[in-house]
Amino acid sequence: MKLIRVFLGLICIVSLAGCGGHRPTEAKVPQPPEVPKTEPAQTAPEQKSSESIPAPVVAEPQATQPPADIVTPVPAPEKPIYSETGLASWYGPPYHNRRGANGEVYDMNQMTAAHRTLPLNSIVRVTNAKTGASAIVRITDRGPFIGERMLDLSLAAAKAVDVWEPGTAWVKMDVLATPAPIDRGGKWEVQVGAFDSTEAAEQIKQEIVSRYHPARVIEFSGPTGEWVRVRVQNDDRELAEQISQNLSTPEGGVFLVRLD
Repeated sequence: MKLIRVFLGLICIVSLAGCGGHRPTEAKVPQPPEVPKTEPAQTAPEQKSSESIPAPVVAEPQATQPPADIVTPVPAPEKPIYSETGLASWYGPPYHNRRGANGEVYDMNQMTAAHRTLPLNSIVRVTNAKTGASAIVRITDRGPFIGERMLDLSLAAAKAVDVWEPGTAWVKMDVLATPAPIDRGGKWEVQVGAFDSTEAAEQIKQEIVSRYHPARVIEFSGPTGEWVRVRVQNDDRELAEQISQNLSTPEGGVFLVRLD
């Protein structure tokens, strides 16, 4: 019995040692290392140039030769086929980008010209009588239809032969090549005008019909006013010349014109 008590006493001592009032040790979790604070990256302010952006430069129209595939070959004759001296002018707007007499759209920046009676697409050399400036151009249109002017140059051609700035100048025109004979054949008409009103154009039209009985009389509007065209029978050049010499008009002028 005594042994039992001793045994129970030992058990109690052991229990008290395991269940004593000691508090459990708290686990210390280390704090994460401090991340050094960094200032937010600053975007550099946009640099503004103190220099202003230059305005686009508009190139001056260049006097260029027409494409080689549409130019009548220019021979090198000992003397020109035909020469003529007269007053030259130049034309641009409102004719620019309109269809010319030879069917091409007129470009005032190409080396072309208008003449009333030379075959279309003839090649001529134009020389300024005062300055000696010279250029080769192609006849693509009909005109001029003002007074006694002989030749109407494109803007590019006018610059090349010193006609652009003064507006008109005396020139010598040497014909170098033609696609058809100058002195024979051709299709002819007489052009009358320009008139300020359709009434004036109609009046001259009736006068021509009753007086000459031509093959056809056409009245039409152009960039500079009202015009009348007279087409003679059988493309008779002599008859067309007769009408142009004998017909008078209070407005505009009367001009002999070759159509081809």
